[in-house]
Amino acid sequence: MGCSSEPAGPAAATGSAPVAPGAPGAPLAPGTPPAEDTVPAQDTAPAPGAWAVPGAWAAPGVWEGPKTAGQAGPAGPAGQAGQEAAARQICLRMLTAAPRTRAQLAEALRRRGVPAETAEAVLGGFSKVGLIDDAAFAAAWVESRHYGRGLSGRALAAELRRRGVPPEDIRAAVGGLEPRQEIATARGLVERRLASTRGQPLNARIRRLTGLLARKGYSPAIAYRVVREALEQEGIDPAAAGIDLGDPPESEPDGHVAAW
Repeated sequence: MGCSSEPAGPAAATGSAPVAPGAPGAPLAPGTPPAEDTVPAQDTAPAPGAWAVPGAWAAPGVWEGPKTAGQAGPAGPAGQAGQEAAARQICLRMLTAAPRTRAQLAEALRRRGVPAETAEAVLGGFSKVGLIDDAAFAAAWVESRHYGRGLSGRALAAELRRRGVPPEDIRAAVGGLEPRQEIATARGLVERRLASTRGQPLNARIRRLTGLLARKGYSPAIAYRVVREALEQEGIDPAAAGIDLGDPPESEPDGHVAAW
């Protein structure tokens, strides 16, 4: 009995009948494009309010995240709701980590591509329920940074301005510091540093002590007065050594303080 030398075809290998060209499941002829219904579709849509990968498919009304310049987010109530939900989550995460001013939150939303009107609506809602309170932020900042770090009123005011606190809230918070309190804090700073300067030349001691107060934001008048008094308590007269620690003019610009 003879054997065929030709290889078995697909039908013979599987034991099934040959598939006619063009029938479902038949292999495509070379150069034939796939039918449209063979392109796989997305199985699921993102959850409402979720951020989709930019450029990826998203359900109608779901915000796809930050847009490039000139692009607009989806219109309609569903799109607005998704944007606000995402913006609220950004703000809540930031506030959970640390207190923030309204300006800080607004800047974070702007960097994330949240539309201005959406950001304003979310921030306004947070302000109404007390989650954003710039006056309380400023008061707590002054309390912590003055008594904890020894910063002067003008240094604290500069920090609050950089964080976008409104001027009226800065004045109210910093205005609570009495001049006597600032001087007492400056004296405490000098007293703690004074011992470490003993044995150094007088000029070096004065430079170190006044520089300490300058970095904390104290005016030249307060710094000279407090350092002079501290040295006199040690029996040292700077004037006798030819060093004038009289009250300097208060007209020195703030930007020159760090250069003492």
